Amino acid sequence: MLKETIKTYLISAIIQAKKEGVSPDFDLERTEIETKNSIIYGDYSTNIAFLLAKEAKKQPKAIGALLKEKIEGLDPKKDIFEKIEIRGEGFINFFLSKTALFSELKKILEEKEKYGNLKTGKGRSLQVEFISANPTGPLTVGNARGGVFGDCLASILEKSGWKTEREYYVNDCGKQILALGNSVLKNKEAVYRGDYIEALYREMKGKNSYKAGQAAAKKIIEKIIKRTVKNFGIEYDNWFFESDLHYSRKIEKAIAYLEKKNLIYKKDGAVWFKSKKFGDIRDRVLIKKDGEKTYLAGDIAYHRYKFEEKKFDKAINIWGADHYGDIPGLQAGVWALGHKGKLDVVLLQFVTIFEKGKTKKMSKRKGVFKTLDDLLESVGKDVARFFFLERSANAHLNFDLDLAREQSEKNPVYYIQYAHARICAILRKCAKFQINPKSKIQNLKLKLLKHPSELALIKQLIRLPEIVGDTARDYQVQRVPQYALDLAASFHQFYRDCNVLKEKEDLKTARLNLLLATKDVLRETLRLMGIFAPKKM
Repeated sequence: MLKETIKTYLISAIIQAKKEGVSPDFDLERTEIETKNSIIYGDYSTNIAFLLAKEAKKQPKAIGALLKEKIEGLDPKKDIFEKIEIRGEGFINFFLSKTALFSELKKILEEKEKYGNLKTGKGRSLQVEFISANPTGPLTVGNARGGVFGDCLASILEKSGWKTEREYYVNDCGKQILALGNSVLKNKEAVYRGDYIEALYREMKGKNSYKAGQAAAKKIIEKIIKRTVKNFGIEYDNWFFESDLHYSRKIEKAIAYLEKKNLIYKKDGAVWFKSKKFGDIRDRVLIKKDGEKTYLAGDIAYHRYKFEEKKFDKAINIWGADHYGDIPGLQAGVWALGHKGKLDVVLLQFVTIFEKGKTKKMSKRKGVFKTLDDLLESVGKDVARFFFLERSANAHLNFDLDLAREQSEKNPVYYIQYAHARICAILRKCAKFQINPKSKIQNLKLKLLKHPSELALIKQLIRLPEIVGDTARDYQVQRVPQYALDLAASFHQFYRDCNVLKEKEDLKTARLNLLLATKDVLRETLRLMGIFAPKKM
């Protein structure tokens, strides 16, 4: 039984091969190990022989042959790989052994929902900050993408061994708050419209627009946004208000710290941060001529709080693509504070809603927008979350309302959930069948699982640790819904090809255990996405 994923085992084997003279200086970050699940190209394939060839001054095929020999030497009984082949000019293809497949299947049956838990985070602390939309109105569909992305990423990081906190940063200071105040007081400078503004107008007292805006923002957070994120399946550990940075003088203290480090200067009546010293393309203003502090000043103070007061080992901010220009200044500020490399920023591209082939318009200021509440009422939490996760962060997302409402196999969520429900239905028909204790799991006659659809399903099941590990490393969350689809497809194929309940006892027991493992992995995959795993449909 492997104590690591197949990919990490392969990298360990490559490291061992390097030590034996292939190329001791090679950077493994350049290694690509692809999952294939192919009869011809194996279950895994790597291009490392091509990458090593130049440094080793040998042909890729020769390097591949040497690596093949070294890795086979580490696996003499073929417990992991049935065979290793060199294909083409040097691609190395690995075919998993049935011993490895059955060993991992037993591991799933023993660990159940804990299968795929990794220790790469080593218990270190990490914060994921996401949504953090201006509290000037209900959350829109655009805000929702960051919500489900951040929530799913946090779950993946938790499963990979990080101690993770989810935070919502409330921008309750600045010009948008003044605009909100003017709107709820119905001043001539009003810019926001909608039923929620009318409701707030009836509650507001006083004439100070800024104070009215801050009071309105708090009401929007408490009465609207918190309810929406709960309905969306998100539970935040902390809500941080920007105004707290001002009241606690954290911004002034951060600027004073930078000044003490000789990283501040005055020019044209403004106070500047020497951000060019830390990789930025230009220096940045922290305090404007009129004495108003910039967003960057607040952000630097906020991240000083994250790393020095909260003592996070890592922070990840999920932002909209329109904040691209804010990243260099903030990264420079984090570096200047002494926390270089601790902050990652993920930018999400925009969302467009389509219904009957037409684009739905969204605008808080005009009062014409598809709120997240509207979307959840229309398609439900599970479908909304899945659709938002399907595309990579750097790809524009087109949300098809008509497909989202479809209750058939055309809808990927229905297709995946139906796989779980179908497994539960089979297990209900065999009421006396129970999960075997660990002592009996080892005695299962899994060698009876020979059908290609059985083996293909096991190969999908054992990918979960790799999905978790890869996603925790590169934040490509769209990998998870795709894996759920692949797993559901493998199950549906198994269901079409392999009878369960009418087989002889040993084969029936083996297949029922395969179903139990599939149910656990599928349910855990759905949990990572925040999607319900139904027992009936």
